[in-house]
Amino acid sequence: MSKNTKAISHDVEQLAEDARALMTATADVAGDKVDAARQRLASALERTKEMCGQVRDKAVESARAADAVVREHPYQAIAIGVGVGALIGYLVARRCSK
Repeated sequence: MSKNTKAISHDVEQLAEDARALMTATADVAGDKVDAARQRLASALERTKEMCGQVRDKAVESARAADAVVREHPYQAIAIGVGVGALIGYLVARRCSK
């Protein structure tokens, strides 16, 4: 996992933890509005958990597919990498020379 992905994952986990703590802290507070808000928060947490799982699964699936393609066509993958690198290098050099 990249640093960015780990940071986002950590932030989402921290948010979920804070939301659970808020739900626990307000458990003794009575009122229809508080109950409704607590239920919406619990529902949102569950949806977020499912969505994170789906995103993670899709990312793993995409990485495996990319790995399979690179293993199937290694020389083409190297050529694409070199081409993209050369293009980026050309654009950066052109920009820096101005």
